[in-house]
Amino acid sequence: MAERRVTHSRKNRDGDITAIGTPIQYWSPRAKADAISDIELRIHTYYVQWPEKRTEIRVVSGATGKYLRTDRDNTTRNNLDDLPDL
Repeated sequence: MAERRVTHSRKNRDGDITAIGTPIQYWSPRAKADAISDIELRIHTYYVQWPEKRTEIRVVSGATGKYLRTDRDNTTRNNLDDLPDL
């Protein structure tokens, strides 16, 4: 299993995360469905290295299906939204 550092995210018009990645990596961008599969099957882990700490990206089941999320702080918002566009 490889650990993959994520520095960017791709969002659709509604602001939903559609892909994650790091521009200089061969595996990037990784579509949301593929990253979800990687995490659930324990093929790869994904994380974001914030200035104050490292946070794992996890799979969450929401009202509209599964999505990717990381929690940098104590807010309820998804901190993947804070990453630059991919």
